[in-house]
Amino acid sequence: MAHTPVNHPARPIYRAIGGLVGLYFVVFGVLGLIASAGNDVLAQDDTKVLGQGTNLGFSLLSILLGVVILAGTGIGRNLDVVINQWLAYVLMVLGLAELAFLHTDANIFNFTIFTDIVVLTLSLVLLMVAMYGKVGTDEENEAWQKARLVL
Repeated sequence: MAHTPVNHPARPIYRAIGGLVGLYFVVFGVLGLIASAGNDVLAQDDTKVLGQGTNLGFSLLSILLGVVILAGTGIGRNLDVVINQWLAYVLMVLGLAELAFLHTDANIFNFTIFTDIVVLTLSLVLLMVAMYGKVGTDEENEAWQKARLVL
């Protein structure tokens, strides 16, 4: 707890960055839906959007992730911090799993190496946003400052 800042002065910027990540996922997902229309849900073909491999399943997942991130960003009240943190972990696991299965039949979301790089990078950005977006009372901020000085 002592390592997570409360009321960081740049938290509006981090919150905006989180919103941009959510917006990217929504835009990517919608473009992926358009590009993969008529294909199987988990097709493994050469469908690419913004230079990244995708299919109908990953496009739908991207839209869902983007909407959840945008909803959390819109609501705020530290809900965005929790959502961004957990989705960052989920995206890291997904990215590493897809990296392991990149050139196999288990590549269910039709990832390319570039897709994997983007997913892992966005997961790290979401984790950073979650670390600096926490809002608290003046007492919580003071307690964090004291704990920080002890370390």
